[in-house]
Amino acid sequence: MSRLSSSLADTPTPVPPQARLAQPVGAGVVTALVGFTSSFAVVLSGLTAVGATSAQAASGLLALCLTQAIGMMLLSYRYRLPITLAWSTPGAALLASTGAVVGGWAAAVGAFAITGGLIVITGLWRRLGNLVATIPVEIAQAMLAGVLLPLCLAPVKAVQASPAVVVPVVVVWLVLQRFAKRWAVIAAFVTAAVGAGISIAVQHKQLDFAAMRPSLELTVPHWSWQAMIGIAIPLYIVTMASQNIPGTAVMKSFDYQIPWRASMSVTGIGTVLGAPAGGHAINLAAISAALSAAPAAHPDPKRRWIAAFTTGASYLVLALGSAALVTLIATAPKGTLETVAGLALLATLAAALAGALKSEQHREAGIVTFLIAASGVGFLGIGAAFWALVVGLVVRKVLAHRQDA
Repeated sequence: MSRLSSSLADTPTPVPPQARLAQPVGAGVVTALVGFTSSFAVVLSGLTAVGATSAQAASGLLALCLTQAIGMMLLSYRYRLPITLAWSTPGAALLASTGAVVGGWAAAVGAFAITGGLIVITGLWRRLGNLVATIPVEIAQAMLAGVLLPLCLAPVKAVQASPAVVVPVVVVWLVLQRFAKRWAVIAAFVTAAVGAGISIAVQHKQLDFAAMRPSLELTVPHWSWQAMIGIAIPLYIVTMASQNIPGTAVMKSFDYQIPWRASMSVTGIGTVLGAPAGGHAINLAAISAALSAAPAAHPDPKRRWIAAFTTGASYLVLALGSAALVTLIATAPKGTLETVAGLALLATLAAALAGALKSEQHREAGIVTFLIAASGVGFLGIGAAFWALVVGLVVRKVLAHRQDA
């Protein structure tokens, strides 16, 4: 009898299918929530800066949610890999720093479509991706840091404009950074939403409930060389250097080989299709990719694709709330959106600054690139990010020759 009991004790208890699914499904939902709430404010800031109305910005957020959701569901199911996609957060920050271009919103939409086309070409012609990879790390990171700096200064300025709403947001973010870093930005967003709601109620502001219905606002693209050089090329470079290439590396760290051509084709075509509705760019997820690809998503690596598929399905649900978020933020006190966006980008800014100044040999080129990008000053209708990249490469080349001499 004791032998029988021992034998039964050694037999593993069967795990019901529901329990096996719960872990990756839960990981997928968390991935979507973290990805959406941590950076949607940056997207809205970027789209608004290049000329989008509130309705067009809401449409852009909706288009990004839909295209990346469909894309990651297709890729994860087809390849049985936890391939997660995201909107280009550094790209949105770039838009926020670039501001309006010649041709207005329609020209920006045309630039988005060109960016998507370049991503598709990268998938078909690997040499173009290799060319982007040859851009020195310190120059690319310095440009990104300069683009991010004005956004990260926004919470400081917002404290003066709306202290009653902004200060609690910053305090909650700081506390969560200490005890639960992953949830810090989400908690900051919830605090901002509560504060905005209280402010709206106290001041008896009226919400436009009709505007909360999700809808796509289509814009016919306008092609201008200023937008192509000032938005499309920097947006493509930032998206590739800060999202697609690191995203591939993150997946490789979990022993997953990304299908490069298929991934670039899906994200590029998704960007082209989403552009008329205001979507600026979708790409491989970088930081959030680990949430679905890590062992925490599922002990069996072959089952983690369910987490990525669930992330896509969750984004379809989140897309329904995009217009309501924009309406709430439009009525919220000044600086609320900027505060959440700035806090969400602090870690990215710190990493970009570290990368820009890491090489002592090329530190001068990095700091020059950073300052030009942060200045926001453009020439010939072309934004500062492009000129920062050009000047940074020239300074790096000149000083390298001096050192060789």
